[in-house]
Amino acid sequence: MDWTLVAESFWPLLRGGLTGTIPLTLASFTLGLALALVLAMMRISGNRLFSGIARVYISIIRGTPLLVQLFVIFYGLPSVGVTIDPWPSAAIAFSMNVGGYAAEIIRASILSVPKGQWEAGYTIGMSRNQALWRLILPQALRVSVPPLSNTFISLVKDTSLASLILVTELFRVAQEIAAFSQEFMIIYVEAAVIYWCFCLVLTMIQDRLERRLDRYVAH
Repeated sequence: MDWTLVAESFWPLLRGGLTGTIPLTLASFTLGLALALVLAMMRISGNRLFSGIARVYISIIRGTPLLVQLFVIFYGLPSVGVTIDPWPSAAIAFSMNVGGYAAEIIRASILSVPKGQWEAGYTIGMSRNQALWRLILPQALRVSVPPLSNTFISLVKDTSLASLILVTELFRVAQEIAAFSQEFMIIYVEAAVIYWCFCLVLTMIQDRLERRLDRYVAH
């Protein structure tokens, strides 16, 4: 084991994660969550057109590999005159992917709230939208936290695919260091450990958030 190489490469790898992987994950998840909420609303709207559009979108996203979606946006769109830089391409692809998966999580969470909550809202004079935003979504949030957190943690790892379109993030830095040093095993294992550490921290945050919500619900 070349410990000197491990020490010298640690900061560049960590910096690639902090300045590349994490920002890309946060941006993609935020946009994806907004898209997911819109899709979930379309799915439960009762409007057959909106519901059908959302169903088709979700089916396409869930039925095709993320790597293919990424390549379609970065390599495919230029063939029809639309060229997007690597980082925005990655963010768009990951956001669309998160939207497709998280939409079903949000929809299921909303449907898990007892119908009596809707009726309670109507009884005190709330409209459907008011009941949804003030009563239903806050309760659905508690149900959706664990699966959405898992989606976020998975996205941290999935961002490594962005290296294939030359986005500078943790794994791309690892590839560059490994190619220069020819120590592929050491560098890739070190990168894997850093990904693991990121996920451990996020898992601890998830656990604390769930316990906090449990206390809130209990009171």
